[in-house]
Amino acid sequence: MSLVIFDLDNTLIADDSDFLWGQFLVEQGLVDSECYAKANTKFYEDYKQGKLDIVEFLHFSLKPLADNDAEQLYRWREQFITQKIQPLLLDAAQQLIAHHRQQGDTLLIITATNRFITEPIAHLYGIEHLIATTPEMQHGQFTGQFMGIPSFQEGKVTLLQQWLHTFPEESLDNSWFYSDSHNDLPLLSLVTTPVAVDPDATLRAYAVEHNWAIISLREDTCPTHHFK
Repeated sequence: MSLVIFDLDNTLIADDSDFLWGQFLVEQGLVDSECYAKANTKFYEDYKQGKLDIVEFLHFSLKPLADNDAEQLYRWREQFITQKIQPLLLDAAQQLIAHHRQQGDTLLIITATNRFITEPIAHLYGIEHLIATTPEMQHGQFTGQFMGIPSFQEGKVTLLQQWLHTFPEESLDNSWFYSDSHNDLPLLSLVTTPVAVDPDATLRAYAVEHNWAIISLREDTCPTHHFK
């Protein structure tokens, strides 16, 4: 049995849920459309280029949570998941998850996208364990701030190490990590079996150089025959 870790955006789903949530807010008229859409796109481009200021982005992305009633936010989130996320679930990802579950592996999603957005997506895949950036709440309302360390780049490694202290029966011995992004190289380099999934150009080149497995979850065929 192994600890099997999955990135979420552009790995288990065929787009970026953080970026799509921003688009959803614009489409619903919940934020200033022109300014918010422009900033949302810029942050996403910075992310893809590996130069995202994660703290600046979190202050931007969590502000709508602070500006709205929590119960209303949960209703909007349910609409978002139905309209934007469910069509992006990947059959091959579901098969890969099922394969590892049948092996008795512990399944964990680790994502930079905040928990408010990603927790219901993890539930859609039936994955119990989730490490994500945590929005702060006080008196039942979001504050617009985040708690602890952002789950991004080296922060993912730190948060995983903290998680392993909470679950001492788990370890990185014979561990796996599936990701699409060069932003995840710190964690990919730590596990036993790093797997590049529909990788960006930088990660693909690194994976080829280091002889890592490269797979696609956006094709009709199940990729699990490559492993175990």
